[in-house]
Amino acid sequence: MSQFYKLAIATITRETEKAVTLSFAIPSELTNTFQFTAGQYLTLKTVIQGEEVRRAYSLCSTPASGDLSVTVKEVEGGTFSVYANKELKEGDILEVMPPEGRFELDNAFAKAKTYAAFAAGSGITPIMSMIKTVLEQSAESKFILVYGNKRPEDTIFRQELLDLRNQYKDRFSIEFIYSQSR
Repeated sequence: MSQFYKLAIATITRETEKAVTLSFAIPSELTNTFQFTAGQYLTLKTVIQGEEVRRAYSLCSTPASGDLSVTVKEVEGGTFSVYANKELKEGDILEVMPPEGRFELDNAFAKAKTYAAFAAGSGITPIMSMIKTVLEQSAESKFILVYGNKRPEDTIFRQELLDLRNQYKDRFSIEFIYSQSR
């Protein structure tokens, strides 16, 4: 069984009104422990109002970036998600288990492939790691994303996705779908 490690939150980035990205500082002696593949997740543990709370969140950073980041979307009445969005601050310590999960990207980038993904809401987080990994590591591969949300302002990573589309014009395409757009 894996153990938890105490990690400081290096940065908190507000993605939308109800979503934040938590990026952890990884001490050099834990670099190997926290290596991951696109699509894996972290289990976070803390105590909120005297109760131990554990939640799993998909990594949204890429393995090559050296960052260890998860995005937490606030859920009404959610214990950890509300805490993360309203209470956590840079420098706070959370207990973090090493990356786990088998929803992994095929890392055989030797030949050109076309990847396609469908995501909705916060389901974009593991897909974001995969998109960036494919675009950064396989100059011959393409990625197609269909991404649904209620409204444009609820779209986690919207600007980053648009920037990636502009940067990789011939290799990355996005179709945004909104269920409550005006």
